[in-house]
Amino acid sequence: MSNSNSVMSFADMSLPTAVLNQLEKLGFSQPTPIQQQSIPALLDGKDVLGEAQTGTGKTAAFGLPALAAIDPSVRQTQVLVVTPTRELAIQVAEAMESFAQQIKGVEVATVYGGSAFGPQIQALKKGTSVVVGTPGRLIDLLNKNVLKLDGLRVAVLDEADEMLNMGFIEDIETILSKVPETAQRALFSATMPTAIRKLAKTYLTDPLNIQIEAIAREKATIKQKAWKVAGLTKMTALTRLLEVTPYQRALIFVRTRQDTMDVAELLQRSGFKASPLSGDLNQSQREQTVAQLRSGHIEILVATDVVARGLDVPEITHVINYDLPGDTESYVHRIGRTGRAGREGEAILFFRPKERHLLRHYERLTNSSIEYFEVPSAQQLSEHRQQQLLSTMQATLEQENHQPVEQLLQKWLTESELSAEQIALALLKQQHKQRPLFLKEDRPVRERAERNDRADRGDRKKARGPRPTDADFDTYKIQVGREHGARPGDIVGAIANEASMDSRFIGQIQLFDQHSLVQLPKGLPGEVVKVLKRARVRQQPMSLELTSEQVKRAPRPPRGRDGGRDSAPRGGRRDNGRRGQGAARRFN
Repeated sequence: MSNSNSVMSFADMSLPTAVLNQLEKLGFSQPTPIQQQSIPALLDGKDVLGEAQTGTGKTAAFGLPALAAIDPSVRQTQVLVVTPTRELAIQVAEAMESFAQQIKGVEVATVYGGSAFGPQIQALKKGTSVVVGTPGRLIDLLNKNVLKLDGLRVAVLDEADEMLNMGFIEDIETILSKVPETAQRALFSATMPTAIRKLAKTYLTDPLNIQIEAIAREKATIKQKAWKVAGLTKMTALTRLLEVTPYQRALIFVRTRQDTMDVAELLQRSGFKASPLSGDLNQSQREQTVAQLRSGHIEILVATDVVARGLDVPEITHVINYDLPGDTESYVHRIGRTGRAGREGEAILFFRPKERHLLRHYERLTNSSIEYFEVPSAQQLSEHRQQQLLSTMQATLEQENHQPVEQLLQKWLTESELSAEQIALALLKQQHKQRPLFLKEDRPVRERAERNDRADRGDRKKARGPRPTDADFDTYKIQVGREHGARPGDIVGAIANEASMDSRFIGQIQLFDQHSLVQLPKGLPGEVVKVLKRARVRQQPMSLELTSEQVKRAPRPPRGRDGGRDSAPRGGRRDNGRRGQGAARRFN
């Protein structure tokens, strides 16, 4: 067995010749630390428990020895890889197909929800060697007796902690319980919470525990910066920052699906090539959106944690945490979307004063410092635009073939009473109208935010339609409260995302120390209740259950007490579920 300090190549490992030839063709020469330790262990038939972050080469670490275990002459599923998201499943499957390109008879099938059963069932019936899929769809296929694990030789859980965060732990246990005792097992996770270690202890046999420090790579390639939300709304700060930042591609993280659409829409209005990436898009739309990002038709993606998991676009130079994640480990996953393939990247986060303590956790977790900065003021942005325009004009004059324009200018100077200075002044005024070169001085954010919020709320209220009355609600109790760090927006976002529920159907919310009460529509389907029982808020299972308790009302506070909010519409915290959250805020 090799150790983390040994230097070996893939050729030193007992991998099949076809795999080694393909790796050479792909340009793979030096294994990463996780590959150096995992591949020999798995080739020796050991179970492996690997702790390594995204971007460390985990797919090859389990994929290469898994391919070595396959007998191509046997037409049945021999390798199963479980991933938390469709995006990661596709990414892993593509890598496995690439590694297996020179192995005749080995086929890879990808199965995930949100896509038709037909093609996936057809692929499995052909006896594909490798199946990569998400928990829900795998269980559906097992229940249909289409996915058969009798001949399984290797079972892999990838990004196990993310599956825990998404409430898939019961599904994972169901899948692992159907894996033959003779099958080799491997579990990979960026972090090792207690539930994941318990899972490994139950289903892995005397595993080799491998811990890889991926932080050195991130520290060397990713610069972290933070802006304290003050003086400007976050949306204003975001547009200014994007305007002065020389990004190639940017990924902006927000909390909810609705936020992805709201922020992307406001960026588009400001002239940025932005698009949302959320669970509201089907798989084909997601793939098209990512392809547009790679090609440059889109330069900015606004996404949630879940859908961005597994996103691997080397051109992403900047990650912006518009909203901070619910846990510190997710922060590491987020910033890992930049600085890919040895490139440098920049991670930017917006934080409120009460969130400052989280920055210390981020620094410890990444073994790196976070630099504080200020967003450009109105005057600084004006100067930036003026300089940009001057540079553009100078670059234009350096180009060739100005003859037609020069002739037009001479004609105007001869036939009109305008001087060259007057023509230049008129053109500058037109430019100023289209894109102001002199911005108004920044005013206190509170006054502007309240005015914009009121106007925006009025428009959105008309568009959303009526909210059900209290008579249409049942009250549910969830085991998440103030002491867990929960906020009304977290609860609304979790329910809206997990149950695919329009947030206007989420009523009053009242927070207590250890639990909360939330109003949901009467007659909630049992399958929705089941989903919400397993959903998590602040890493805490909601364990939702019907209760006879009633949400207490509080008098509406005087206008203006909730000053300092962002002017951007904010999904589950402002324009969605506002009635419930407004009441809940007053109980905090």
